[in-house]
Amino acid sequence: MGIKNTLRKWSAGFLAASWLAAGLAEGYAADFSVLVFSKTLLYRHASITNGIAAIKKLGEQNHFEVDATEDSSCFTRSNLAKYNAIVFLSTSGEILNEEQQSAFKEFVEQGGGLAGVHAAVAGDLATEGNWPWYGETLCAKFTNHSSVVQATVHIEDKRNPSTFSLPESWPRTDEWYNFISSPRGKTRVLAVIDESTYRGGTMGRDHPVAWCHQVGKGRIWYTAMGHTEASFSEPLFLKHLLGGIQVAAGVKLVEFTPK
Repeated sequence: MGIKNTLRKWSAGFLAASWLAAGLAEGYAADFSVLVFSKTLLYRHASITNGIAAIKKLGEQNHFEVDATEDSSCFTRSNLAKYNAIVFLSTSGEILNEEQQSAFKEFVEQGGGLAGVHAAVAGDLATEGNWPWYGETLCAKFTNHSSVVQATVHIEDKRNPSTFSLPESWPRTDEWYNFISSPRGKTRVLAVIDESTYRGGTMGRDHPVAWCHQVGKGRIWYTAMGHTEASFSEPLFLKHLLGGIQVAAGVKLVEFTPK
């Protein structure tokens, strides 16, 4: 009986150690870390909850760690240094004070990344409309939007990680943002929407809905899509989002030359 009990204890200890080692290995296997920030002071999208859950699942499936918060006090130099990229998930309003803005600006310009989703674009009715640096960084300002309708998105850059898995003509349903002017020439345009396929567009033939560029040593990726709750269960949109997060985190080679 003594030997059997000893063996049982040894086996239990071995299993516990194995589980602990597996957990440590799994944590160590994370390629990078992102912070999902979804604070809203203006309109709040119902899709935010779905978006956070989807990004956490993408992290589990693709070996990156995800923290999520709506507490802007986490925007300090020391805290942001833990992350490769920050995801602004349909944020709205003046979400950072001056000290937090300074920490965030330094984070980006010194080599961090920003992945902006939908309402994260600059604008008085979107995010940080009174912060000039943010407007310059996002390269576009929101004006208004269409109803939630189906339209066709055309992919311009099939080599970018956020678009290479997408069909060249991609029909999908969303709320389509209009901007004061096109970011083309300041960013690398990845995808445009075809205004002939829906009602509510105001930009004409050049209507980008996804783009990326560099700011200092940092990386900016933005998609105007992601209004609907259903977006975050669409396989193609999730591939688009995953690629964008990877671009912002700097773990994928990407062309940033404006076009």
